[in-house]
Amino acid sequence: MTTILAPTKNPRDYVTPEIWDREIALLTRDNPFDVVMAERILGQAIAYLITAMNHQGEPLGVGQLVDYGVHALILDTRVYREFCHRHNNGKFLDHIPEIERKCDGTVERTARVIEAEGFEVDWPLWQHDFAKCSPCAPGTNPH
Repeated sequence: MTTILAPTKNPRDYVTPEIWDREIALLTRDNPFDVVMAERILGQAIAYLITAMNHQGEPLGVGQLVDYGVHALILDTRVYREFCHRHNNGKFLDHIPEIERKCDGTVERTARVIEAEGFEVDWPLWQHDFAKCSPCAPGTNPH
């Protein structure tokens, strides 16, 4: 019998309520998302970034849908710089896009690592892009 552990980490705990609201406003301003979808995407983006910080050097990456949330944070450079400083031992986590999407199962593997890290995975957001995979390499330089 398999025991499923309840998630222990909440993405909202990694940013202030003001930053959460700001990023939701940016997501809904720039994308065809309502607030509910924007919150789902942002939560998964934060879970991904924290997991990527804790698993640097591992082949992690998001699909296109969750990537909207990752880019909302990264493009808000002051917020992202402070987020990295606070959660990555004062170090900046580089975001290095690759030219081609890797259709190698990266998105599904990443979701499973996020879940093992203690975050709840919003599976429909991840499954949406299982076949498309990721064009990103967090913290690594692809040549």
